[in-house]
Amino acid sequence: MDIEAEATGGTRAVPAEWTVVESGIGPLFLAATERGLVRVEFHADAARRARMLDRLAGQLGAEPVECASGLLAEAIRRLDRYFAGEPDDLALPLDWSLTTGFNRQVLRELAATVPYGTVVGYGELARRLGQPGAAQAVGAAMGANPLPVVVPCHRVVESDGGLGGFGGGLETKRQLLALEGVLPAPLF
Repeated sequence: MDIEAEATGGTRAVPAEWTVVESGIGPLFLAATERGLVRVEFHADAARRARMLDRLAGQLGAEPVECASGLLAEAIRRLDRYFAGEPDDLALPLDWSLTTGFNRQVLRELAATVPYGTVVGYGELARRLGQPGAAQAVGAAMGANPLPVVVPCHRVVESDGGLGGFGGGLETKRQLLALEGVLPAPLF
């Protein structure tokens, strides 16, 4: 489920809550508004968390507060199940306000059409959008994804079977694809 929301553009403050949860790929920063999950960030150490809080405050026009009312409870529960190896499509309410235009179109298509345990090529995703020459733009949209794991940019790979890039690092992408059974789990 997703909720269509436009970027605030500084006109209205949007309250948000945040937390950091442990996962099979390290600490994840999560933030949500009343509309839904708005941000996921990998490798959420103290320095990255501080940068994310500053960035979110600027983007949403309000200082995020640490896990105050339970907006993140369902996301935490579903991500725990996902990282425990239980297939889960992570269909959560999403606040799309941190992405616009072509990037939003790409990410919505990805979320809607590439289920758990499958992959798609950058070029194929571009073709699905009616823009067969836009594989690089699809890659750029993956790199700008504010909701990785939940909007599964790790499932987008090169047409020759290569992993392609990944904002969380290629080892994180390998781990996520192994968790979903797409790649063999690393030996060590």
